[in-house]
Amino acid sequence: MTEHAIAAELHVRPRGRRAAARPNPALANAMASLAGAGLGLTLLLTISTERLSSLGNRGELVVFLGRLAGMAGAYAMIVLVLLVARLPVIERVAGQDRLVAWHRRLGPWPLYLVAAHGVLITLGYAAQARTGAAAELWTLLTTYPGVLAGTAAFGLLIGAGVSSYRRIRRRLAYETWWAVHLYTYLALFLAFSHQVANGQPFVGHPVARAIWTAMWVGAAAAILAYRVGVPLVRTLVHRPVVESVQCDGPDVVSIIVRGRALDRLPVSGGQFLQWRVLRRALWWHAHPYSLSSLPRNGRLRLTVKAVGDHSRALARVAPGTRLAIEGPYGAFTRDALRGDRVLLVGAGVGITPVRALLEDLPAGVDADVIVRASSDRELVLRDEIRAWSQRRGARLHELVGPRAQVPLHRDALLALVPDVAVGDVYVCGPDGFMTRIAHSAVSAGADPARVHFERFEF
Repeated sequence: MTEHAIAAELHVRPRGRRAAARPNPALANAMASLAGAGLGLTLLLTISTERLSSLGNRGELVVFLGRLAGMAGAYAMIVLVLLVARLPVIERVAGQDRLVAWHRRLGPWPLYLVAAHGVLITLGYAAQARTGAAAELWTLLTTYPGVLAGTAAFGLLIGAGVSSYRRIRRRLAYETWWAVHLYTYLALFLAFSHQVANGQPFVGHPVARAIWTAMWVGAAAAILAYRVGVPLVRTLVHRPVVESVQCDGPDVVSIIVRGRALDRLPVSGGQFLQWRVLRRALWWHAHPYSLSSLPRNGRLRLTVKAVGDHSRALARVAPGTRLAIEGPYGAFTRDALRGDRVLLVGAGVGITPVRALLEDLPAGVDADVIVRASSDRELVLRDEIRAWSQRRGARLHELVGPRAQVPLHRDALLALVPDVAVGDVYVCGPDGFMTRIAHSAVSAGADPARVHFERFEF
């Protein structure tokens, strides 16, 4: 961006820009409580349709425990997919990276519970039939409707789970990982059909079946609405198109996007969108890129570093190429502020959301800005950061050089920002960099709850 363009941007605020919805922690907590209540209802459905007096019969207690495990595992699947369904009321409070972390932490439990369900049901029925477990498993697979479908669903879930382990995930192409996870939805459909066909709580219990079906249909509706419907509507309404691509540093480009009423896109500085390039071999998967400036005059900008196939392809995309958008997402915004003192820290291409956040901070906020790079050429959007810092009266610290020569440990951070402990700290950059800065800030006295960062390495 030229000096003239920077000056114009500084003195012309976006008019009519639509603000992003403010986070609503109370509603998010209510939904978390509702999820807990749903688990209780799930277990109650299982218990209420069981004749407790029969639990003393041979194998019956084992079968009952298997049914409980199966119902709990199925409910955990619902929660698992809702965590990454991009529900705005939750995402705006927790942030997508935290939701993905919870998704990963919860991920193994449905597999454990469904595996326990299969083992316990097989052992319990084998005990009742006075036969071996292998023979009983064959009988279940070949004579009970829905059991084969349930087994196939379990196999698909195992595939998705294995592909999500970090060591394996790093070896897979994003497209392969994404395709494997698409089969999760098929697994959920097969699991649901297996349950309503064979589940003791539903056979002859229409009310229980209706409640369970409503839970699954509600989850499916939420996924379709926020993963498909809202992105499709926003893309059709705003019609984003690449206007130009400009070089901003080594392997770093800014893509200027024009569209219809982009100023009305409800986005805050620091947020990101999932972008799809509507071109052959690229349209079917999306990648997250932060905005590097707020929308204005029917245009917005994202700045990316060419480190993967998608980002390299995006850097070479021709003007006029149509895009699809999903979002905006992220809790790395002014709404996380708890006071009027803030430190913004960015490294590499992580400087770009810091630049947008600097533009969007409330008036009167006292700010320090630290930008970190190995060389002057890697200080992305340097002139803009300087201009916005000057306009806001922010203290700008440019740290250039190898990490050993320009450290950002606790003492170095305190030397630059002595009162870091009394404000909020926003950090964006490579994963290891964010972890180190967060640790340094907390060691210097900052409240961990006021250290904000989002990870894109999902």
